[in-house]
Amino acid sequence: MKCENLDKCPFYNDKMNINSGLGLMYKRKYCEGDKTKCARYIVSSKLGKEFVPSNLYPNMNKKAEEILKDNKSK
Repeated sequence: MKCENLDKCPFYNDKMNINSGLGLMYKRKYCEGDKTKCARYIVSSKLGKEFVPSNLYPNMNKKAEEILKDNKSK
């Protein structure tokens, strides 16, 4: 299930520093595969796009959990 945020996602649109082989693998796994496991999607869908740090990569789920936890009390 492709992510509906692809057209505006800095990661998918190569606006972030990405190792080409690894970036392509992440795009297939998270962006074009299971978006619900993408750290960027998780934060965006639960808190809003404004809470997604510019340096958050799709595989950084632990960081996404921290962001959610930190913003739950606010």
